[in-house]
Amino acid sequence: MKFTASQIAGILEGEVEGNPEITVHKLSKIEEGEDGSLTFLANPKYTPYIYSTQASITIVNRSFKPEHVLKTTLIKVDDAYESFSKLLEYYNQAKNIKTGIENPVFLSESASYGTGLYLGAFSYVGEYVKMGNDVKIYPNVYIGDNVTIGNNVTVFAGAKIYSDTQIGNNCVIHSGVILGADGFGFVPNGSGEFSKVPQTGNVVLEDNVDVGAGTTIDRATLGSTILRKGVKLDNQIQIAHNVEIGEHTVIAAQTGIAGSTKIGKNCLIGGQVGIVGHIVIGDRVKIQAQSGIGRNIKDGEILQGSPSLHYGDFNKSYVHFKNLPKLVNRLEELEKNKTSE
Repeated sequence: MKFTASQIAGILEGEVEGNPEITVHKLSKIEEGEDGSLTFLANPKYTPYIYSTQASITIVNRSFKPEHVLKTTLIKVDDAYESFSKLLEYYNQAKNIKTGIENPVFLSESASYGTGLYLGAFSYVGEYVKMGNDVKIYPNVYIGDNVTIGNNVTVFAGAKIYSDTQIGNNCVIHSGVILGADGFGFVPNGSGEFSKVPQTGNVVLEDNVDVGAGTTIDRATLGSTILRKGVKLDNQIQIAHNVEIGEHTVIAAQTGIAGSTKIGKNCLIGGQVGIVGHIVIGDRVKIQAQSGIGRNIKDGEILQGSPSLHYGDFNKSYVHFKNLPKLVNRLEELEKNKTSE
């Protein structure tokens, strides 16, 4: 796909300085720009590159005033970074416009779908599945019976969606995701073995949820495992049965959340965090990477460490921990001096 500078300026409500008819067909970093590419300048430390870049078009802030001759055509906007992000989204949507049903697929006669469906080859859609408008199902996806999928949902290749899962509007499910596998429920049966507890619930994703590649979300034992609207999950996260995650909470890679824990709204959780089951984490909580959470957390707390401490207390303690060898040496010297007296 090719776009002219004037077309891009129209999308971004920007102003062209240079050749309005020059075209681009790819994106680039400003320092690696080449003919036919589009780039942007937002960070002042990259300003020198605008005079050497070979990019055909560069998005800049309206306040930018060149001090030397430019080879690149400028599009001036209020916020270059925000505008470039908007353009990336537009480009991504345009690139992923696919419709139609490829062959071979299995699409149950009892399944229903709206307009604009794309169903990639070797996908399986089970009994009584309901899909809204503009749903994109990439190849090798499994969708079990009684699954409900809203409008404008993308499920990338190789994802597995177990029966009874409910997915809202504008969700993105990346490759390798598993929604609705059995929760980890076993009880000792008295003979040294463990009996499985049937997992009869489901998984519910509300609107605008993103689930990163390789993430697994288990179905509830009873009821639902729920991700509220706007939740964003990184890759390779484990969410156990009956967990509930509040609106607009963001979780980084390799975090594990044990069963029946409730997490509030607008939380920020770093990578490799471990959270025990059956606790409540409040709203606006921030948890630093590799922390271990084993207790209820109040609204607005900032935590670090394993087991976790308040962020400020952790930093103070860490200073002492780094100085521990020196403190030990001082104690040993004091003991020696005391013995020699």
